[in-house]
Amino acid sequence: MKSPDRGQWPFRWDLLLRYRYIETLALWEGRLTTRHLCETFGIGRQQASKDINTYAREVGPGNLVYDKYLKGYKPTPAFSPKVTQGLADEYLHLMARNNELMNVFESLSLNVANIDVLRVPVRDVSPETLRPIMQAARQQRRLEVDYVSIKNPDREGRIIVPHTLVFTGLRWHVRAWCEKNQDYRDFVLSRFRGEPDIMDDSPHGVDQDTDWNTKVTIDVRPHPKLTEQQQAVVAADYGMQEGSLLITTRAKLVPYALKLLHLDPAELLNDPIAQQIVVNNRDAIEPWLFS
Repeated sequence: MKSPDRGQWPFRWDLLLRYRYIETLALWEGRLTTRHLCETFGIGRQQASKDINTYAREVGPGNLVYDKYLKGYKPTPAFSPKVTQGLADEYLHLMARNNELMNVFESLSLNVANIDVLRVPVRDVSPETLRPIMQAARQQRRLEVDYVSIKNPDREGRIIVPHTLVFTGLRWHVRAWCEKNQDYRDFVLSRFRGEPDIMDDSPHGVDQDTDWNTKVTIDVRPHPKLTEQQQAVVAADYGMQEGSLLITTRAKLVPYALKLLHLDPAELLNDPIAQQIVVNNRDAIEPWLFS
């Protein structure tokens, strides 16, 4: 469904944003409490409770039910998005920007005329698929899933222990321990099939993922075949200091960082105009490149 615009609801922007947050969190995490609203929006518990009750009564009647065992609200089987589109992308980007949430919300009221954004295709995921993944990640639980890939296009059952969702700039994947491979792997969210089953606790959490916890620095510099003046232009484009841009990231995210920069560290193009930056420390990042 199309997300309603401002004129369709008789709410102030701040209320509408909180209702969208309520709807998004309840749908994709399966649990909503007043604390979520208090910590995110800096409001009191009484106001948070009022917002949830108003949403449940007026905005999305029949969407929420209180669960005394969860000590919070959960979506009903008849849940129908009213102020969001009900897309996984909405939840995933909300979580990705959680530290800057208030800045994101403030920007929504700005005049965005004369601005356009090129968006990548949405690789959608159902709530029934994403909810168990998030719950298992937060509780360090084993998860039985069906997964497909290019090498194995038929459904393949396996057990994973997810710990972190990752947005690479183009798609979302989950970092998880894979019992089949006895290693930590990346699983693309849009390639899960069916509804995962949450199982028991696992000792394989984020702390044991050495490759994830290892930090690596990528040294990016202007192409050496550019003229001195051209290198100065490129350095300014990328905010380089003394002709170098140092990007520190998790070891397992190095390939994704390079892809965002349109860099292939194995290839130094003869035409510096086609590839204006290069990786200066390929040997240091070699262990973390895709094979």
